[in-house]
Parts: sequence; C-alpha cells; structure tokens
Amino acid sequence: QVQLVESGGGMVQAGGSLRLSCAASGISFSIYTMGWFRQAPGQEREFVAAKSWIGGSTEYADSVKGRFTVSRNNAKSTLYLQMNSLKAEDTAVYYCAAVRTARRPLNKDEYDYWGQGTQVTVSS
Repeated sequence: QVQLVESGGGMVQAGGSLRLSCAASGISFSIYTMGWFRQAPGQEREFVAAKSWIGGSTEYADSVKGRFTVSRNNAKSTLYLQMNSLKAEDTAVYYCAAVRTARRPLNKDEYDYWGQGTQVTVSS
C-alpha cells in the first residue's frame, strides 16, 4: 500500500519561510521522480517542482524559481520543499506526488500516487 504523507504546512506572513516534507512508504522511493503541486480554491492543481531520481535533476514552475527548493533524502524516503520569500499568491493546498520515470513531468496526470495535501496560508 502506497502512502505519501505531507507535513509542515501552516500560516506564515508574507516574506516568511516554510519547509514541507513528504514521507513515502510502499514504493521504492529512490527510483521514483517526486513532485510538488498546489491547488488554490477554485483553481486547477498546478505544478510547483519536481526532482528526478536520476542525477537529482530538478524542474520548477516559473512562479517559484529562486524562492523554492526541492530536495530529497532517499535514505529516509522523504521529499522536501523549502519555501522562502513567500507571497500571498503561494496560498494553496500543497500535494506531493510520485511517478516511476526518470523525467520530471509537469503534467499532474502523469503522476501515479498522491498525498492528501497540506495547507499553506500566506498572509499579506
């Protein structure tokens, strides 16, 4: 049984930082590309970042480049998202996702497994 469990969300003022974690179980974490997506109320779920299992290559949405950093600890089967310089428009439920590929898909439909999400609220 595959489980992806996000944590670390909360409320923060604009300009602040948060670090999200995603603990995976039931998959061979080290051979999965892992991604972060987010969904604001009334909006589509959108790509935020992804980190491939090959070479650790990363992909970021333009809206978060230079502010967010995705990392992974294969020994702990955990994915992270360090979020700095947060803005009100970063407010959303953040989801982690996993896919068995060496690529870094931006399309949410390519991902096989999803977590339940964690709320991030940035006040201006």
